[in-house]
Amino acid sequence: MAAVDLEKLRASGAGKAIGVLTSGGDAQGMNAAVRAVTRMGIYVGAKVFLIYEGYEGLVEGGENIKQANWLSVSNIIQLSPKPSTLLPWGFPSPGPDGHHPPLCLSKERGPGRAALSLAALAARPLPPGRGAGQRPTTWSSTASPTCASSAGMAASQVPTSSAASGAACWRSWWRKISETTARTYSHLNIAGLVGSIDNDFCGTDMTIGTDSALHRIMEVIDAITTTAQSHQRTFVLEVMGRHCGYLALVSALASGADWLFIPEAPPEDGWENFMCERLGETRSRGSRLNIIIIAEGAIDRNGKPISSSYVKDLVVQRLGFDTRVTVLGHVQRGGTPSAFDRILSSKMGMEAVMALLEATPDTPACVVTLSGNQSVRLPLMECVQMTKEVQKAMDDKRFDEATQLRGGSFENNWNIYKLLAHQKPPKEKSNFSLAILNVGAPAAGMNAAVRSAVRTGISHGHTVYVVHDGFEGLAKGQVQEVGWHDVAGWLGRGGSMLGTKRTLPKGQLESIVENIRIYGIHALLVVGGFEAYEGVLQLVEARGRYEELCIVMCVIPATISNNVPGTDFSLGSDTAVNAAMESCDRIKQSASGTKRRVFIVETMGGYCGYLATVTGIAVGADAAYVFEDPFNIHDLKVNVEHMTEKMKTDIQRGLVLRNEKCHDYYTTEFLYNLYSSEGKGVFDCRTNVLGHLQQGGAPTPFDRNYGTKLGVKAMLWLSEKLREVYRKGRVFANAPDSACVIGLKKKAVAFSPVTELKKDTDFEHRMPREQWWLSLRLMLKMLAQYRISMAAYVSGELEHVTRRTLSMDKGF
Repeated sequence: MAAVDLEKLRASGAGKAIGVLTSGGDAQGMNAAVRAVTRMGIYVGAKVFLIYEGYEGLVEGGENIKQANWLSVSNIIQLSPKPSTLLPWGFPSPGPDGHHPPLCLSKERGPGRAALSLAALAARPLPPGRGAGQRPTTWSSTASPTCASSAGMAASQVPTSSAASGAACWRSWWRKISETTARTYSHLNIAGLVGSIDNDFCGTDMTIGTDSALHRIMEVIDAITTTAQSHQRTFVLEVMGRHCGYLALVSALASGADWLFIPEAPPEDGWENFMCERLGETRSRGSRLNIIIIAEGAIDRNGKPISSSYVKDLVVQRLGFDTRVTVLGHVQRGGTPSAFDRILSSKMGMEAVMALLEATPDTPACVVTLSGNQSVRLPLMECVQMTKEVQKAMDDKRFDEATQLRGGSFENNWNIYKLLAHQKPPKEKSNFSLAILNVGAPAAGMNAAVRSAVRTGISHGHTVYVVHDGFEGLAKGQVQEVGWHDVAGWLGRGGSMLGTKRTLPKGQLESIVENIRIYGIHALLVVGGFEAYEGVLQLVEARGRYEELCIVMCVIPATISNNVPGTDFSLGSDTAVNAAMESCDRIKQSASGTKRRVFIVETMGGYCGYLATVTGIAVGADAAYVFEDPFNIHDLKVNVEHMTEKMKTDIQRGLVLRNEKCHDYYTTEFLYNLYSSEGKGVFDCRTNVLGHLQQGGAPTPFDRNYGTKLGVKAMLWLSEKLREVYRKGRVFANAPDSACVIGLKKKAVAFSPVTELKKDTDFEHRMPREQWWLSLRLMLKMLAQYRISMAAYVSGELEHVTRRTLSMDKGF
């Protein structure tokens, strides 16, 4: 990883040209990627060309390739790709075998014609938004379209290709390129961005479009759940995933589905009996619905397809349940991109341009991927080969290996689903009792974490208590033993089912200690925000006075502010960002019929500017004021002048975000008055305070999945620690690592002792002293066309994808 010098960056872009295209199946977020590549390319001084109609447009050239300017990609970040938007996609029609042939190896439209198009426009680097049309599982044995293009250009000195047909095609077109042109443009650098709702590409935690597709699926499941309960129905939901079961797996995990079919893990022989037995058992306990999720590519152990209609008929015939089938189909590809996809696409697009600028003629084609919360460059062909290995393992019926090759996160999701979907008797009853409570303001995902923690604890034989109303409830004895089925239906609910308060334990330690003794509590799992972290720290610091507090403790960060030390992401922050983003989208749309209007929008977050910054990136804001990035009246003057210049273009609307505590004096009202006064005669202003709508609503798929996984991991960690500190018939834990915060830190989930986090905490402003997301502000300002220093930008380095790196679980 290396910092970027601004002058060198601009020098490296001067004289370069970048072509950007989208291809394969459409995926929400592609437009955000095109926007980021285009603007970053222009920012560094390169020419950027938009290639319409995918690889078809690249081959045909002409009007399909147009030079872009800054405004070419304005107001597209919220749009889902479709023919009426920026870059319609394209790939060849499937052949007799059902596979899509590589366009650039076809005889009539070969790499030579693409080379002519690129050479004519001096378009050397080419970052394609990659999709299902080039999915490794459907690529032909010769090469992918992207690699064929690369081979063609690289072979400008030696007219050969990996396929005979491509070579013949290449030679016929090569004669039309002059020797001077060939010497000038003798190589083609490629950086790929993976756009596919299936999340089926090895080497990345998430592909562009996957999170948005999960949003569509969960919206349908939430809606179906209400009607299913009304009529006591069973619903069989078929989701996309012809070769990859990620969508089905995560939606099942996020909805608590009763049964799941995915191609990587076919059910055991006799599954029909097991499934019907489980569904009947669920109904006998009083449940009014059953949800079965099936990936479109589901198969049995012999490779025979399992269809949704077959599953429906089976349930009707054997159980007599009123059963319906819902095939979601292409609704999963539609709708506006989620905040996660917009930010992911923007980060990847920016990094792709950096990869192209730093590339040499010998640099292998790379793909920009996501690892944890880091952008990583990987060799394209390594990822392709590893992805092909998955399909080969499935074809050979090595299903366990196929699941492992999908990655550690996929495998962990599968194991967690199996653990939580159906209660199994514990191997033995343990001696441990654990209590779970919520502390601080409500946050989406809290209930998912509590549910998974309760069920994991019970499956390990522990006695599990829940505490109502946080530390105050623990002091008052509001403690209740909970069973497996008591937390059914909690996954999709917002807020806190247990009730939560901000009260800290310091003023009621004696009562808390007394109830810990009465109930024999050996471990505490606290789900909440900064108060949860601070409260556990107070309990740890009081261990010297109260031996009852020498128990194991863990904090699951859950707050929309994302201000808890020890984690990069807190539960609830994704839901809050999406709520703020959707509101800002509507606000921007309201100005579509009004010329020259600027909106000043206030977000929550306390002193932490995460919400304002990330929402600003997701909606294409012109500025976002936060406490962590100090600003003065000179900065405000520059922003107003920048807005005035923008209003002279065809884009005559503006959006400015302000974190609620970004400045004592530059309030939302002050900004409104300033922009109104300085912009008088050029634009008018409106204000909007988003308020508590950012705390409400159903959790996003990310928060449901993340909360579920954190709850399981936290309970497993508590169980392990309890076994470590259990001596002579009692639990005694006073080491620093016996009280931790669990969280995602860069590329992995980690446990950080609260006592060690104390020195890294700004208690006055209730946030960590250093925050990773501040680096995202460079992207926010660059995409808003501010000339800024890139000295703080850290570009990625080329890494490699191996089975070991795939096995890591990043928390997604």
